[in-house]
Amino acid sequence: MTVFAAASLRDALEDVVAAYGGEVVVSYGGSGQIARQVVQGAPADIVILASAAWMDWLEISSSDAVHNRLNLLGNRLVLIAPAGAASLSQVTAENLLERLEGGRLAMGHRAGVPAGIYGRQWLENEELWRVLEPHIAETENVRAALALVARGETPLGLVYETDAAAEPDVVILYQIPGDQHDPIIYPVARIGVKEKPEASELMKFIQSQDASEIFRAHGFVPLAENR
Repeated sequence: MTVFAAASLRDALEDVVAAYGGEVVVSYGGSGQIARQVVQGAPADIVILASAAWMDWLEISSSDAVHNRLNLLGNRLVLIAPAGAASLSQVTAENLLERLEGGRLAMGHRAGVPAGIYGRQWLENEELWRVLEPHIAETENVRAALALVARGETPLGLVYETDAAAEPDVVILYQIPGDQHDPIIYPVARIGVKEKPEASELMKFIQSQDASEIFRAHGFVPLAENR
């Protein structure tokens, strides 16, 4: 089985696949990139995205090839800095610019990467976008933004809480309120016009209580409809 999954799922999904025990290959990337690849014929059996909007687009664009869609997980967005950075007393344009010191704020691409889309929504709601836009470093997925901060190449980043928890070289400065952006939802769906029994079995396991416990241990929020 081949699974295409959002980059932010890497650590948790590797553990889920190991617990499943079958022959599963997982390809990770940005949700927009994955959706476009599937529409172009990439051989995915299951897709897990970090964006309901991109799954909507995939359903519309893939000629009835998306099946058994459901909302699998939730997450949170956080502002991070390299490990050892001082705490941030208040999130204001002045404080953020001072912390950047001429550097960049790393985040997923504003138009195609869900974490970047959510990040821009937060910055716009807080009236910070206009000031910070010239100082943003956009990346192809959220893990790339995480890596820039972990290596100290950028002083700030916007990533998922689960990404920050998986990287010891960063520290969380601020948890973005969930009402400041669209809900962070990870939908899962089986791909293909013909149903494969193996794909259906893997779908069931991904939704199982055992898998939910693994996702929860990595900081994700298993959604109620799958319990």
